[in-house]
Amino acid sequence: MAKPIDTGAFTAQMRAKIVRPASGEILISRLAGSDQQADLTVPPNCDGLGRVRHFRRATAAGWPQNPLPIDPAARALGGVPGDMVRAQVFQNAACGWRCWYCFVPFAMLNGNAANGVWRTAEQLVSLYATEADRPDVIDLSGGSPDLTPEWIVWMMDALEEAGLAETTYLWSDDNLSTDYVFTKLSDAQRERLAAYRNYGRVCCFKGFDAASFAFNTTAQADGYDAQFERFGQYLELGLDLYGYVTLTGPGVAAAANGVPALLDRLQRLDPNLPLRVIPLEIGNFSPTRERDARGGHARFEAAAPVQDAAIAIWMDELDRRYPADLRTRAIVDVPLGVQP
Repeated sequence: MAKPIDTGAFTAQMRAKIVRPASGEILISRLAGSDQQADLTVPPNCDGLGRVRHFRRATAAGWPQNPLPIDPAARALGGVPGDMVRAQVFQNAACGWRCWYCFVPFAMLNGNAANGVWRTAEQLVSLYATEADRPDVIDLSGGSPDLTPEWIVWMMDALEEAGLAETTYLWSDDNLSTDYVFTKLSDAQRERLAAYRNYGRVCCFKGFDAASFAFNTTAQADGYDAQFERFGQYLELGLDLYGYVTLTGPGVAAAANGVPALLDRLQRLDPNLPLRVIPLEIGNFSPTRERDARGGHARFEAAAPVQDAAIAIWMDELDRRYPADLRTRAIVDVPLGVQP
């Protein structure tokens, strides 16, 4: 078995490969012609550096609907939330973890310049602005955007300079692998993140205990606890925050204690936080099947019954912990900062 990833060392290595702070450039994955293109529902756009993703509210039976980023975008832009929203996605070209279920081929997560193109935020916004049928949402994805927190601030500036800030909702992913928002940004940049009106951030918790975290990310298990510390810092900063969680792990039995304990930890950050966290059902994308075939791990087959058991516990726990009127509120109307 491969040695677990040392998150601190590896994220520093990956960051160094994909950001040029002095020139304001990010290494953006080239999707056109990549191994990822086969899994896209529509061809790449923006000179092959972007893709349009359709975020849909509907999910599988037994799973909660996914209102992200549908409802936050509608609220920010003054629209009526529907069942789907289109988003213009750009991906940075590295990640500090190697989640077995990631839909991005691992070769596109190594900060390899051969798989990407150096671009400034202004250049990306220019590509976006010239699309004939551009979405109202830009999703900064990856890879791992929290490796390059400057990117989000630079995109805010570029959207304002292009006159698109009021009509575009900016959404960014975060896998909680770094504290770079607090160690790489200036105070002014952090204030910019918190004050920008049309911005939301979604952070993905990996697993329901340290063992499932290590199983999912291939990283050292202490990264599980660090996720909660970082999310707590974001709450204190005042960002408009939402969450995902992947409820996969190596064994079904652990979910019985692990899922309630996860909810306890989320509630210690904020009593209502679990109602802003959406469990994601893991699908068997092409890269997942290929990894299993090469490594003989069959992780999807092992993890599928775990997530089935875990989501049932999650839903039961929400019913037990929250009154119906709070559970049924739109996710954007779930208050944070309310003490029990």
